[in-house]
Amino acid sequence: MTHPLSWLDDRAAARRDAGLRRELRPRGPGPGPIDLAGNDYLGLSADPRVVAGGVDALRVWGAGSTGSRLVTGSTTLHADLERELAAFCGFGDALVFSSGYTANLGAVTALSGPGALVVSDAAAHASLVDARRLSRARVQIVPHNDPAAVGAALADRDEERALVVTDSVGSADGDLAPLADLHRVCRAHGAVLLVDEAHGLGVRGPGGRGLLAEHGLAGADDVLATVTLSKALGSQGGAVLAPPGVTSHLVDAARSFIFDTGLNPAAAGSALAALRVLAGEPWRAGEVLRVAAELAAVAGVAVPSSAVVPVLLGDPEVAMAAAARCVDGGVRVGCFRPPSVPEGTSRLRLTARADLSPADLERACAMLRQVLDAVPVRQDPGRSTRVAATAPVTGT
Repeated sequence: MTHPLSWLDDRAAARRDAGLRRELRPRGPGPGPIDLAGNDYLGLSADPRVVAGGVDALRVWGAGSTGSRLVTGSTTLHADLERELAAFCGFGDALVFSSGYTANLGAVTALSGPGALVVSDAAAHASLVDARRLSRARVQIVPHNDPAAVGAALADRDEERALVVTDSVGSADGDLAPLADLHRVCRAHGAVLLVDEAHGLGVRGPGGRGLLAEHGLAGADDVLATVTLSKALGSQGGAVLAPPGVTSHLVDAARSFIFDTGLNPAAAGSALAALRVLAGEPWRAGEVLRVAAELAAVAGVAVPSSAVVPVLLGDPEVAMAAAARCVDGGVRVGCFRPPSVPEGTSRLRLTARADLSPADLERACAMLRQVLDAVPVRQDPGRSTRVAATAPVTGT
């Protein structure tokens, strides 16, 4: 008999042949390559004030939260974070989860269910995809950033309740959702709009308050947001921002809140400290966009609307080789391949940081220019980004 897990070897071989095998590459302590791969957009993860917030929380509350939020895992620190996060983003209330992923799972599943319709953007983040699969609602997937398609889905429904879910900023493309148009459609059809602001918080909106705030939609009674604390705020965790009646319902009904251990105190303390830094230093959001524009100019792609600068190279092995050459030259960049992105759109994903020194930015741009100049490129008329031919990368 064959071993019951022998099929894993076949899957691994197929991924390897397709250039889609993944492996962990642990970072060491201390200075390393210039980071254009992570999501620490504001450079706050190592900010002394943010680190001190985590250390102080460790000393006061200990290493773990000791239980779920409904048992012993809620502290006054969590309450402070929820209150200040809601106020900063312009919402009536906030509820902190252990991650942005669980925040999306909890919000979507608790606000839909049998007898409801979930309308989801085709390019929604994996956490929203998993949430809609678990929702037990009828799900309709619509083309990316297409309010008319959303309106048609809502108009054609029989369900009394409907929830429309989308990202404010695309995690792979960095493009912006047409939130004002989506909200008009939702309001016209009696639907709730849920927006994942994972890549919007700290980058878009007045002082980094998010794309919903930029459109004047934060705090609307039919609009919800989810955020992560692990990107612009440099910590860990997630939250749902909503009217108090919604957060009360989530406490009663969101399984990923009820049955999960609460966010650890150090992460809560760090996130709260980062939020206060952002509130006091609103220039950081604009600096992220300035750096992103400079990276895009070097890469020969369109000026981005967020911290994410995608450089499409097409073939996964070409993208991997280019990323490897970058890190060999002292610059770490993201490399996105299927299934994270559609077939034929493997890419380097550059992420801007507000804390890059002029010298580091100049060095990073020089290395990117050197690597990308060695990539055979063809222009794709359907996109405003650079796309490589499938020929292998030659020497740098």
